[in-house]
Amino acid sequence: MHRTQVPAPGLDVAGPYLSRLSARSALYTDLSVLLSAADGDLDRASLRSLVLEDNVLTRSSAAARAKLWKELTTRYLLDPASPLFAAFLHEWRCCESDAERALTAYVLLALNDRLVADLGTRWLYPLLRGAPRELRVGDVLAFLDYSGSAQHPEVERWTAETRLAVAQKYASSVRDFGLARGKVRKSTIRPALYGAPVRLLVAGLRLAGSKDEEILRSWTFRLLAIAENEVVDALAELHRLRAVTFRTQAGVIELEAAPRH
Repeated sequence: MHRTQVPAPGLDVAGPYLSRLSARSALYTDLSVLLSAADGDLDRASLRSLVLEDNVLTRSSAAARAKLWKELTTRYLLDPASPLFAAFLHEWRCCESDAERALTAYVLLALNDRLVADLGTRWLYPLLRGAPRELRVGDVLAFLDYSGSAQHPEVERWTAETRLAVAQKYASSVRDFGLARGKVRKSTIRPALYGAPVRLLVAGLRLAGSKDEEILRSWTFRLLAIAENEVVDALAELHRLRAVTFRTQAGVIELEAAPRH
């Protein structure tokens, strides 16, 4: 049965787990290079041309470029007509450091992929909170096995090779986003508090229909190692840093997810 496209698939509780990461990792480096090559306001066709015709990602054949474009679009949308990608692109341009850009891209991937969102909020979250903690591929596999038997029967249809590839590529992607260090043996890094990834999370929640009072206790902030009972304090700190506008008093909430000037 055809399902209506949702604005933030990673927040769709009925969304399936997809094995996108089985072939490649999150491709964050390629995304970063592509966006750095983009100049001004680009549409989807212009981004596609940069990959396929200008070969800014330096692939050796037309087939390799076409495959890479497809994989990037499934992960990151790459369509300014998409409200989620448009919000991401705005935040990307507001970032002041490589670490902030990496976390903002990670939030986009999670908002667009239910498996990445669940791994980040249910499995990776305590490892970030207790960083440094060892990040084991076997533990990711155990999460997939449990999810397949409990809530996501589509995982049971994956081959053992696919499950292993997803677990390995996910672990590598966590490192690429700056949430872990190490190549063979990886250990987690607790992320710093930045404005852009938090603002993108708020934008994604609003696209999914969340009200401000729901945002203030949302589990999605676990992606950034922020517990539900810490969201208000985190927003207040970002308000102090002029990264958001946030006030709450007598049941009235003012939350403007844009940098304050």
